[in-house]
Amino acid sequence: MGQRAVVLLSGGMDSATVLAMAQAEGFECHCLTVDYGQRHRAELAAAARVAHTLGAAGHRLVRLDLTAIGGSALTDLNIAVPEAPTSGIPVTYVPARNTLLLALGLGCAEVLGAQDLYFGANAVDYSGYPDCRPEFVRAFEALANLATRAAVEGKKLALHVPIISLTKAEIIRAGSKLGVDFAPTVSCYQATPDGLACGRCDACRLRRAGFETAGIPDPTRYAARSVNEE
Repeated sequence: MGQRAVVLLSGGMDSATVLAMAQAEGFECHCLTVDYGQRHRAELAAAARVAHTLGAAGHRLVRLDLTAIGGSALTDLNIAVPEAPTSGIPVTYVPARNTLLLALGLGCAEVLGAQDLYFGANAVDYSGYPDCRPEFVRAFEALANLATRAAVEGKKLALHVPIISLTKAEIIRAGSKLGVDFAPTVSCYQATPDGLACGRCDACRLRRAGFETAGIPDPTRYAARSVNEE
């Protein structure tokens, strides 16, 4: 086995591809999924399936209740998920989510003795979230190497964001070449408990367009009222 790495695994196709990339680099991958009270809870089961299917060395689930803060359509059921394109940062942005997820990944990495943390941030085909930008990634890596005993003792952490500059189509092609099965993944912001996608939210639109551009059949399972009925 290679060196250990921690991979933040959401259950979506981006993080599934990132896991496959980390494995292709020779890392022994330990996945971390966070149950933060998200509306699309089907992604939690999807993450477990992806970790198992891709043969991750470990997979743990951490619970963090961001519904107590709210402020996002993903953590507050009183805020509707947009079903049409919007301008600016959308209401599906979850305040401080990626900062918190990365902090948990950092803690996990330090306990496991891992010096590599993989994160599926994307700054091309994404929804405009400020915590998916390269500037944020660089700032967090700098913070990580100030905040831990491991770094102080000379074991610096590297934060990897291998898909940050890829389009959705490029992510899909890369994952497909690495043997990722996208069928079990869940991207929809309002997926049913069984993981059926709405076909209308921003995440669904980006995913569908990605498969179309990549020229790869879309394996997404849609709910009864889907994009095909629009």
